[in-house]
Amino acid sequence: MIPLRDLNPSRSTPWVTWGTMLLCVVVFVFQVVQPPEAQRDIMMGYALVPARITAMFTEGFDGGAVASIVASMFMHGGLLHIAGNMWFLRIFGDNVEDNFGSLRYAAFYLLCGLGAAAAQVLIDPYSTMPMVGASGAIAGVLAAYIVLYPRARVVTLLPLIVFFTIVELPAFVVIAVWFVLQFFSGVVSLGVQSGGGVAYWAHIGGFVSGLLLTLLFRRRPAAPVAPAAPRWDPEADWR
Repeated sequence: MIPLRDLNPSRSTPWVTWGTMLLCVVVFVFQVVQPPEAQRDIMMGYALVPARITAMFTEGFDGGAVASIVASMFMHGGLLHIAGNMWFLRIFGDNVEDNFGSLRYAAFYLLCGLGAAAAQVLIDPYSTMPMVGASGAIAGVLAAYIVLYPRARVVTLLPLIVFFTIVELPAFVVIAVWFVLQFFSGVVSLGVQSGGGVAYWAHIGGFVSGLLLTLLFRRRPAAPVAPAAPRWDPEADWR
């Protein structure tokens, strides 16, 4: 299922959400306009490499490795990668920022990204595959949304075998299904030799971090959720 939009208006301008999206796009454009050799250098220099983090416990402090934990949150590996991440952040980020306040939301976002990185390093500490993307931090945003607005309606594109339909589902259902898929994919990936692909445990780590941090960062009751959009009744036009 693919969320298209939520029916939960924000009460404030989501400056941090928009700023994060803009920064990710700028960084991605900078990546793709570089020559292939420079792109590889950027990826290996600024992406999170678990083995590089683990090596600090035996080889000493590595400033570049530490910086890569944050830098990797704003890098992406392809157009579909960044498009999917920014789509989810656009839908769910504004309401979470509205509840937390912009400064607290910015701190929350970064901490969820750190939690995601920690989970991926712990689950595969000797991997040499570079990890990039905002997915882990955004997973934390989804966790906050499910805590704050579980009954908010989300307009969702739902595949039904050979065709699609659009339905309104509670945010709890949409986000819970997403997390279950991440969890089972992460379990399946255990014991599989690293070879690229999706960092499922970063998603799980970011989500769990978001659940815990929401209890600390939320500062006021959640905003009222907009009612479901009225449905057209053809018979009503004749009454």
